[in-house]
Amino acid sequence: MSLPDRMKAVEITAAGGPQVLHLTERATPLAGDDEIVIKVAFAGVNRPDALQRAGLYAPPAGASDLPGLEVSGTVAAVGAGVRDWVVGDQVCALTPGGGYAEYVACNAGHAMPVPAGMSLKQAACLPETYFTVWTNVFERGALKSGEVFLVHGGSSGIGTTAIQLARAFGARVFATAGSAEKCKACENLGAERAINYHDTDFVKVMQAEGGANLILDMVGGDYIARNLKSLAEDGRLVNIAFLQGPKAEINFAAVMARRLTITGSTLRPRTDAVKSAIADALVSKVWPLIAAGQVGPVVDSSFPLAGAVQAHQRLEASHHIGKIVLEVA
Repeated sequence: MSLPDRMKAVEITAAGGPQVLHLTERATPLAGDDEIVIKVAFAGVNRPDALQRAGLYAPPAGASDLPGLEVSGTVAAVGAGVRDWVVGDQVCALTPGGGYAEYVACNAGHAMPVPAGMSLKQAACLPETYFTVWTNVFERGALKSGEVFLVHGGSSGIGTTAIQLARAFGARVFATAGSAEKCKACENLGAERAINYHDTDFVKVMQAEGGANLILDMVGGDYIARNLKSLAEDGRLVNIAFLQGPKAEINFAAVMARRLTITGSTLRPRTDAVKSAIADALVSKVWPLIAAGQVGPVVDSSFPLAGAVQAHQRLEASHHIGKIVLEVA
């Protein structure tokens, strides 16, 4: 497959709102050592993209300045040292940036085969959310069968993934969401109960259940202290984002007395080796569940590459259920 010298891409022209996203032309990336270049079919749209656009989440050194952390498509070129992929393979991949473009380069170990029977549109919804949920819920959070699990933002891309995977691995699943429609969607995906945070206190619900063994939170702010009150003894709180801010006042005496664990992580700065190991775990442990129809992405909507502004507007309005994607090719 011959690569063109130039490609269409969406760039961030300045820090700001969705309107700073502009369709442009860039040089087509080349495959470095241990890298592949993917001809992008679809690109996932995620909260970190919006944070980067707003000037709050700078790409790591050496990464593309273009937004876009997950794609699906076809391998268009392979670099030296790549053994697992050949030109023409269909893949989905976690990217260090640059996904909002016709071509993107990424570490070959961060690509995964498109699950059998899955469309490229669906496959583009897998990498960012499944990497995040797997490493935070099952590796860092150590969720076990029979435990009580609470995920905030249950109707988001992360939330819909976490609900399905936690249920598939035998946990009792609870979720919070902001409308009756979103709560129903969470329950349809396997949540035992979805809590509308506008009219019900999730702390009281979880305390009535004996507390959550694990909470996955992307809200932060005053949810941090409320999460600690919602945990069972020896419970774990994993934070992956802070939509309401990263600071809170908490009583560490209660943390000590009830032996609580507070942890969290971000995915983008992790090493190539760590991300490759997560990819291997997903293909081994989760891809069979996808093939069996037990779990899968929830696709909310798609927009053309030139419609990235509208995609970000929908993301930030929080009207979506599941994932938003850009159709690139």
